[in-house]
Amino acid sequence: MKKNVLIIGAGGVAQVVAHKCAQHNDVLGNIHIASRTVEKCQQIVDSVREKGSLKTAGELQAHALDALDIEATKALIDKTQSQMVINVGSAFINMSVLQACIEAGVAYLDTAIHEDPTKICENPPWYANYEWKRKQLCADKGITAILGVGFDPGVVNTYAAAAVKEYFDSVDSIDIIDINAGSHGRYFATNFDPEINFREFTGRVWSWQNREWVQNKMFEVKRTDDLPVVGSQTSYMTGHDEVHSLSQNLDVPNVRFWMGFGEHYINVFTILNNLGLLSEQPVTTAEGQQVVPLKVVKAVLPDPSSLAPDYTGKTCIGDVVKGKKDGKDKEVFIYNVADHEEAYAEVGSQGISYTAGVPPVAAAMLIATGEWDVSRMVNVEELPHRPFINLLNEMGLPTRIKDEQGDRPLSF
Repeated sequence: MKKNVLIIGAGGVAQVVAHKCAQHNDVLGNIHIASRTVEKCQQIVDSVREKGSLKTAGELQAHALDALDIEATKALIDKTQSQMVINVGSAFINMSVLQACIEAGVAYLDTAIHEDPTKICENPPWYANYEWKRKQLCADKGITAILGVGFDPGVVNTYAAAAVKEYFDSVDSIDIIDINAGSHGRYFATNFDPEINFREFTGRVWSWQNREWVQNKMFEVKRTDDLPVVGSQTSYMTGHDEVHSLSQNLDVPNVRFWMGFGEHYINVFTILNNLGLLSEQPVTTAEGQQVVPLKVVKAVLPDPSSLAPDYTGKTCIGDVVKGKKDGKDKEVFIYNVADHEEAYAEVGSQGISYTAGVPPVAAAMLIATGEWDVSRMVNVEELPHRPFINLLNEMGLPTRIKDEQGDRPLSF
């Protein structure tokens, strides 16, 4: 059984990961949290202790780390005797942390695809540009590396796998819908790192249609759905990580991702983008100072973790899957509903962070028990879906399914 976890990152998702690891430290052992700013890590440690999240006695420590430094990361893995690294830092550090884990011989988990700071929306499939280049190395060294095991990507991938394997003879389409029907009360803010958030929307929108990559503009294609709990919601086709692995790993001709946006968000985003303020390319001011507009915007927006105390409402995220069963057309919606206020009460973070932070801890537990310790690099849809869904049900992210039989809890 694996023991000891190193969490890299100190944002809202890392806080959820730390609390959930603490709640299950009988399985996961000692917990260490590292980021460039050790004070932020210590705040998370203090939060875990204040809420009494530790299930059993064990280490819970904060560390300073530049995760782009592979040797420093290896040294910290060795110092903490960690057998697993949960990377919930910036997507810019993925490849460095992954390489450190490979060289140190420990399991690696992340919640989003790697990004190059100088590039936006590269040619698909995105995973092939970075992480998948280390597949053979992981296999050769027997390293378990689970990619994109947040909620989306992550849980929605396992929903897709569950639908394909459990409910259909053939699947024609998977449409992943992400709706945040909550309110944080601020004029404008993003629910996670603004820099990463905006980069998703300023480039091309890639989708998998008729077994080919199709390119659209952001906010060009939309749909409206009547969803459980959150009601009628409009969402827009968006490029997203899971499309790039599901299209390659599941035999499904159409895979798309849809995200909900309010008119206010779209208006502010459009103005910022049209002014060039969301560019990742540096510009020089009249005073001769070089700045990156996107980083300036990030600096003036609220820290996503600061939204948590005032957040109200719910999220609804899931997969609409269509295909055939026994010669008849069939449709299912497999989904989760999370509550912002309940998340804050439990772990001090808002619902978006909660949905992203619980799954990697569930995955770490499945590695620890051996069920997901596969000694190779995988995306979530390649792993057994039943134990993951069942464990998430117990850990605060219950799954439901809506089909011709009604709307009911899903477990196996």
